[in-house]
Amino acid sequence: MISVVIRSKNQASALAFSLKNLTERYINDIDEIIVLDNLSKDNSEAVTKQYGARFVSIKNFSFGGSANICASEAKNNIIVIFSAHSFAVSHDFFRLIKKKFQENSNLAGLRCLHASNDYRNFINKIPATIDPNKSGLIFSGSAFSKKVWEKHPFKEDVPTFEDKEWTKRVLNAGYDIEFVESIFSYEIQRTRKQLFFRFKNDVLGNYQIWHEDVSFLQASKGFVMSTFKLIKYFFTDLKYIVLKYIYLIKFIFNKPKKF
Repeated sequence: MISVVIRSKNQASALAFSLKNLTERYINDIDEIIVLDNLSKDNSEAVTKQYGARFVSIKNFSFGGSANICASEAKNNIIVIFSAHSFAVSHDFFRLIKKKFQENSNLAGLRCLHASNDYRNFINKIPATIDPNKSGLIFSGSAFSKKVWEKHPFKEDVPTFEDKEWTKRVLNAGYDIEFVESIFSYEIQRTRKQLFFRFKNDVLGNYQIWHEDVSFLQASKGFVMSTFKLIKYFFTDLKYIVLKYIYLIKFIFNKPKKF
């Protein structure tokens, strides 16, 4: 059986769509739905209960910590983890996941497909052992084994990439991580503040997990190039704003015949 766990914070609208999608299209393929909520101030709890899912609230959020709670709350061995702004698309999404686990008793996790990187590595048959970053788990649209998690829980002291760190660790322990042809969608619009928060965590994660260091030269080069692009795009955008305005003015005084 399959447990679906959705991590969410103040995303009631996206959560409602995700739950509607799960309960209307996949209710016969999954056993339970759990929403792991980080002190939302909107009506996320009411939305969760509206669709018959279980609402679990956590106070202190961390990526690895929340993933551990997802696993501990789920009652089934196969756990599919989403964010509120991601949702299953392909009609056989969960059936393919279940089939993969039935076929391979050594399977620790499955990465589903949603982006060009996924498809390229999947089509080119690049395994997680070669590219654990782009072929390993991504914790918004991946499945993992609770039995493996019980032996290898997620690290709670990593700032991000808890999925990639776990991927490397369970692969080293001799387990398998594979792709599955289950397609999902991932859509989110982040604020500047959220993007900066993600940037900081990515820098830390890339250093700790992939050992990607940052030099003063790299940082300075990035600053200069970003500033140059900002100025370039400003004048390019301004140019086309003016061109659009001129076109509309011309259109007002020279409208074509209606059909």
